Amino acid sequence: MPEISLTTLVLLCLAALVAGWIDAVVGGGGLLLLPALLLGLPNVQAAHILGTNKAVAIVGTTGAAITYVRKAPVRVWTAVRIGLAALAGSMAGAFFAAGISSDVLRPVIMVVLLAVAAFVMLRPSFGAKAEGEERAPLTRARIVTAIVVVGGGIGFYDGLFGPGTGTFLVLALTAVLHLDLVTASATAKIVNVCTNAGALAMFAYQGSVYWQLAAVMAVFNLIGGTVGARMALSKGAEFVRGVLLVVVLSLVAKLAFDQWA
Repeated sequence: MPEISLTTLVLLCLAALVAGWIDAVVGGGGLLLLPALLLGLPNVQAAHILGTNKAVAIVGTTGAAITYVRKAPVRVWTAVRIGLAALAGSMAGAFFAAGISSDVLRPVIMVVLLAVAAFVMLRPSFGAKAEGEERAPLTRARIVTAIVVVGGGIGFYDGLFGPGTGTFLVLALTAVLHLDLVTASATAKIVNVCTNAGALAMFAYQGSVYWQLAAVMAVFNLIGGTVGARMALSKGAEFVRGVLLVVVLSLVAKLAFDQWA
């Protein structure tokens, strides 16, 4: 593991804390955590950045998932089946990610960041829980679509790059299974645990994880994830929109400066 200053370590831990909170409430904690690792470890291979990111994220996501399952109406078995497909997809994505350099990764992350920022700005209701709507019945076709497209497709993306996976899962689950956003977020956490586990297993096998750094950051990510899930259940996620936009746009500017300045 490369030498890290105390200041960098503190900033990475704070990023892990906020990322866990954002991921639990609206998804997309990787939009902060992964760029923070790229900025904090500028001379490290992309595979090690991605592997360490997964080792941190899985802890906070698991904490958020447990909190949601205890209090939200989650169809656990449906989420697990989607998660198993996502696990396979994430392992495949992680396998291909091993050969990607940071110079290639930064522009991709910037595009994803801008796409999510545009969506959040154009959809003011993003993150608001649907009220007074009856849940549509889960047909076999919807479940199969969720398993193949949401699980397999987004799982592959999560293993390959990762940022925004939680947000994409919430949106896809809401669209395909007609869930309200809080229930979709709860379901997404279970699926995201599987995608993180699959990708982490592949990165660990390749020796691409800085375990000591990940262990320290994971403590803060767990705290953020647990607190975020509780806040989402009690208050909803609308209040996070402004914070998410500021963070996303700031990171785009910084990554663009590092890439082309």
